[in-house]
Amino acid sequence: MSTLEKHLHLGRLPPRPAVPGGGGQSGSKMRMGPGRKRDFSPVPWSQYFESMEDVVVENENGKDTFRIYKSGSEGPVLLLLHGGGHSALSWAVFNSAIINRIQCRTVALDLRSHGETKVRNPEDLSAETMSKDVGNVVEAMYGDLPPPIMLIGHSMGGAIAVHTAASNLVPSLLGLCMIDVVEGTAMDALNSMQNFLRSRPKTFKSIENAIEWSVKSGQIRNLESARVSMVGQVKQCEDAASPEVPKAIVEGIIEEEEEEEEEDYEGRGSLNKRKKEDDTETKKEHLYTWRIELSKTEKYWDGWFRGLSNLFLSCSTPKLLLLAGVDRLDKDLTIGQMQGKFQMQVLPQCGHAVHEDAPDKVAEAVATFLIRHRFTEPIGGFQCVFPGC
Repeated sequence: MSTLEKHLHLGRLPPRPAVPGGGGQSGSKMRMGPGRKRDFSPVPWSQYFESMEDVVVENENGKDTFRIYKSGSEGPVLLLLHGGGHSALSWAVFNSAIINRIQCRTVALDLRSHGETKVRNPEDLSAETMSKDVGNVVEAMYGDLPPPIMLIGHSMGGAIAVHTAASNLVPSLLGLCMIDVVEGTAMDALNSMQNFLRSRPKTFKSIENAIEWSVKSGQIRNLESARVSMVGQVKQCEDAASPEVPKAIVEGIIEEEEEEEEEDYEGRGSLNKRKKEDDTETKKEHLYTWRIELSKTEKYWDGWFRGLSNLFLSCSTPKLLLLAGVDRLDKDLTIGQMQGKFQMQVLPQCGHAVHEDAPDKVAEAVATFLIRHRFTEPIGGFQCVFPGC
């Protein structure tokens, strides 16, 4: 079974036991002392990116606004495209790792219908539309003279990166990287996607609860990344502030307080305190849900991945493929890899979200790729480690 298929089936498995050290990542906060609880509180984007802004793309039909997070001031631009259901914040820990290894700039983009991006037609998630979005954002940011850009995409974002490159929508493209997306594996996994989506919780009582679920379910194996990434995946439910429910709860509390009037002050205070704590927990339930209903995007899935291998191989720019496992490379990519048409590196002991689970290893692979092709220079004493494949 491929890594992606295993990921899609995780929702039907018992929670994954905690892994000491979070998989050996230096940035992970998974290793805790005896008796100490892990911290599932959210972490702001500003701890990993230098700035955030909204890029406005105008056309004859109006305006679309795309949220981006940036770091760096010199060197090539690494344009980071997240996977389906994720957001630009999934690149946060990787961003810190890559910026400290090579001279580069990073731009992490919330694709349409994801994160904080707002577009006029959010239902259109076709490969053609999303790849045009990427080209439009580049043009809006840099005009007619964009700097050298490397497209790096995970899962769906990797497919969109390939479609963008193949359509020549980024004129200054110098490199292309796909992370854990292979046509054959992806097409097979689509058959299980709806089952996986149905197995996920529909709501969370808090962001902390969502972060805890993401780690314990194995969706994200690195707690540090989950604490910043999940903020971009969930949102507050629209009916969370409905006045009817709080009113009923408050009335119940008042009635019970009146019934306890004859009790001594200390006992009544303790009881009321407990009731109010229960009330707080009740009101917090079902407050957060997924930002995007991926099950409704099914009609676009085939278009993201069908023909992806040949499209990837047809791109003339230097290419890198990072995988969590090599258990099922399709025929076209196997032949292409043997012919030296792209560089491939396998990063074991990772889930599907490779760049979140092993941000240091992914940063090392990307940095080595860029230095090998003389697209940039190392900084901070970084030493390249050239892979065997």
